Amino acid sequence: MSPLEPFQWMTIVWVFVLGTCLGSFLNVCIYRIPRHADLWSQLKGLGSPPSTCPKCSNRIPARDNIPLLGWLKLGGRCRFCRTRISFRYPAIELFNGLLLVVLYWFEVPLDFESSWQFTADIVHSCVYSPRGPQNAELMSDMLLMHLRFVLHLVLVESLVAATFIDLDRMEIPDATTVPAMLVAVVASGASGVMYLVPVWFQDAAQLQSLALILPDALHPLLGGSSNPAWIAEYPRLHGLAASLAGLVVGGGSVWTVRIIGHAILRREAMGFGDVVLMAMIGSVIGWQPVLVVFFLAPVTALVIVVVQLVLRRNREFPYGPYLSLATLLLLLGWKQIWPVAEPIFSLGLLVPVLGVFTAIMLAACLALVQGAKLLLGIPLYPDEQPVAEWLPADQLGYLAGENVDAWQGRWRMPAETRWGGEAASRGQQAENIWRYGGASRPSSSLRPPGTEGRRSR
Repeated sequence: MSPLEPFQWMTIVWVFVLGTCLGSFLNVCIYRIPRHADLWSQLKGLGSPPSTCPKCSNRIPARDNIPLLGWLKLGGRCRFCRTRISFRYPAIELFNGLLLVVLYWFEVPLDFESSWQFTADIVHSCVYSPRGPQNAELMSDMLLMHLRFVLHLVLVESLVAATFIDLDRMEIPDATTVPAMLVAVVASGASGVMYLVPVWFQDAAQLQSLALILPDALHPLLGGSSNPAWIAEYPRLHGLAASLAGLVVGGGSVWTVRIIGHAILRREAMGFGDVVLMAMIGSVIGWQPVLVVFFLAPVTALVIVVVQLVLRRNREFPYGPYLSLATLLLLLGWKQIWPVAEPIFSLGLLVPVLGVFTAIMLAACLALVQGAKLLLGIPLYPDEQPVAEWLPADQLGYLAGENVDAWQGRWRMPAETRWGGEAASRGQQAENIWRYGGASRPSSSLRPPGTEGRRSR
């Protein structure tokens, strides 16, 4: 065992403790944020009122809010009223602690073989690429990895909160995405080293080889330098541009699917919360990685969604958890995923052309599906139900159902002056006899009001 190894393990322990503490805060976010409508109310509601038991309303002491240990010490019950506390709270704390340990382990690969020098080789980091910011030489590799880990920590925590809220309520509130988006834009512009790959690059040799097969109209798009000079000359401006480009492309990709799906399917294909979520992801990792997330998310959702469609017949499902899972897989497997995607993004100005072509193909595929449904006699829009006309008889039936008791909202007349047939016609005669003690004379002798002076022939 090297002399420094205990300190390295201590670092992992501290990361786990930090993760559990943040997991406790995430429990507050998951519970409180959806209870408010706008962003400011959601953020303000995180600090007040203090944590209380939902049943007995007693304020929870600070010692009971210690992550994991507080729940175990109380045996999973409230200190005051002994109401059971959901196992979900310590489970999220434990899950978040382990998640941050995995993220730190992969992003900051500590050197366990060195004797006295606390170092880590950035080449072994899971988010390393030869085009990365380590070539800018603005700071040491160790500092770069830790700063980028902190930014990715903010991203992951936002994804965890958004995932559980989306699973519970089929919505992604702004408080889970907008603050992290602002942090990413500011941090990227201030440091200039938070990006995974530059905002723009192209492979000149690859483009020249494509010139032989592409039409002449696209040849003007094949020129230009491989790496623009302003990226190295203005690193902080480039960091800001990379973050903003990721924000626009991430949100725009989902927004495009939302528009195409609504135009052809006449239903909401993607929620607006998914748009903001992808914009937040793109502001952290850049526009090229966020497009990889966009195409990776359906793969992660395929098996679960198919099972859900077969067993539950549910056509609507939250998509935010799969976007979050795809983002996490991208971060941990970046060194394996990027070599596959890099040739596509090396095409320079041809990449936007491919994006437009992909959108057109998506619209064509959805139109073909609708055409096949029309030929098979399947309703194109099954959720659309004809609105029936509300007739006077419907209104009378509605009022009769809402006002079952004839004396609701009115003074109850004495039994001697009431007509007994009215209660019988409503099926309330037996209930009236039980509730009010019946009448002084049989109900058959009661006449409608106004007929007491009349004599029968």
